[in-house]
Amino acid sequence: MTDAGTTIHPFERKRNMNRDKYDLPLTTASDRAAALYRDGVDCMLSAWNGAGDAFDRAIAEDPGFALPYVARARIHQMNMEIAEARAKAAQARLLMASASPREQRHVEIMAATIEGQPMAALSGAEQHLEEYPRDALILSLLLGAFGLYAFSGRADHDAAKLAICQRHASHYGEDWWFLTYLGWSHTEAGNAGIGRALTERAFPMRPANANAAHGLSHALFEQGEAETGRQFLSSWLTTHEKGSFLHGHLCWHVALTAIEAGDPDAALDIYQRQIRPTGSPYPPLNVFTDTASLLWRLSLAGISGLEPHWREVAAYGERFFPQAGAHFGDVHYALVASTTNREGLQARLAQMEARAATGKLAPGPAAIGLCRGVLAFAEGDHGGAVRILEPLMPELVRIGGSHAQRELWEDTFIVACLRDGQGDKAARMISGRLHRRPSGRDQAWLQEAQPVTLSADERAAVAASKDASVRGEFASDAQVRSTWTKHGL
Repeated sequence: MTDAGTTIHPFERKRNMNRDKYDLPLTTASDRAAALYRDGVDCMLSAWNGAGDAFDRAIAEDPGFALPYVARARIHQMNMEIAEARAKAAQARLLMASASPREQRHVEIMAATIEGQPMAALSGAEQHLEEYPRDALILSLLLGAFGLYAFSGRADHDAAKLAICQRHASHYGEDWWFLTYLGWSHTEAGNAGIGRALTERAFPMRPANANAAHGLSHALFEQGEAETGRQFLSSWLTTHEKGSFLHGHLCWHVALTAIEAGDPDAALDIYQRQIRPTGSPYPPLNVFTDTASLLWRLSLAGISGLEPHWREVAAYGERFFPQAGAHFGDVHYALVASTTNREGLQARLAQMEARAATGKLAPGPAAIGLCRGVLAFAEGDHGGAVRILEPLMPELVRIGGSHAQRELWEDTFIVACLRDGQGDKAARMISGRLHRRPSGRDQAWLQEAQPVTLSADERAAVAASKDASVRGEFASDAQVRSTWTKHGL
């Protein structure tokens, strides 16, 4: 072991290699630096607080160890500390000469992500994993709702995430992180039952794993088990009070279950206590997208008096996302600006169009159209919103994020249809969603879209189904399926 700050000769650095948690060699002779780096990686892979501190301490133990620098840069990037992120990535590059070829490529891929070269990072990661499939931090860059695949603009990004996990599964076995992300990838690719089972298998291996809590909440959402999701997350969040940098986002998931249960006032209370942006210590992209989307959903649910909250979110957005860039932030900026600053939204749309013209807007024109659609909705032009949004529904996936996040634009389209007297279009969208997963809220919207005359037995079956839907029983309710068929629903 070396003393903090001691310089390690390059020969000693290579001769006395430590290893990471996946048994890949680390070019440091400092046992302490290696242990701290492993701790930091565990925090990153479990979405837990403390990674930045662990990497800082690893650097102090061995200032010539390249990997903690680029991992620390990634934490800075997530927190929108862009200058610090680029500086740390540059330091990592300077130290690569004494690192192994695997570590050199690791640094290059991470640095490309940090320096705004996502496609180079994506292709580099895919190639790197063919030779080093257990380089988990590199694999993690590709995965999740905010990963390189999700924000690539590809329509098949959910399938791509699952495919690369399956390709390298044999190298991980019963690893808590890999099972977590294999499970979530299955869930987002339409295999919620498999995804749930895998995530539940991962949980006992590391209960302090916010990514597993997150993945399970998505599986429960996709299975229509809102009440189960609420109970699970409420208990888990209490046990691990603010231990994770996903805490605010998981509270957002709890708020969604309240909206699904028909209690938007409870969702607003959660927003005010746990999610609002002022003083939030969580990653800004999470904070901005969670707050903007939840306020929009509350507006759709009929909650009024949200203007002070919208202004607070607008100020936060101007601080962290003042210009077009991260397209997922841009489409959420449109939700806020259409309510608070329509002139500013026009300026943002012009910036997005300029980026699209130079190939820098990954989802292409669809992202701009989604912004224009919500603007029309906010202006009360529901027919215009329907005209703009309807052809974009198949392209919605290109903005990335998760199914749960993208449903906001589907919800907006449904409500616009209902308000414009186009119930047939709303019904088609709702029916497709109900065949994927049960939802009491969607059932209510479907009834509004296509009011029908039901027999007493049919009314009783539908009422019972609404009560059962929170337990995930709706999909097997033969009586309600028969009712749908009979009435052309």
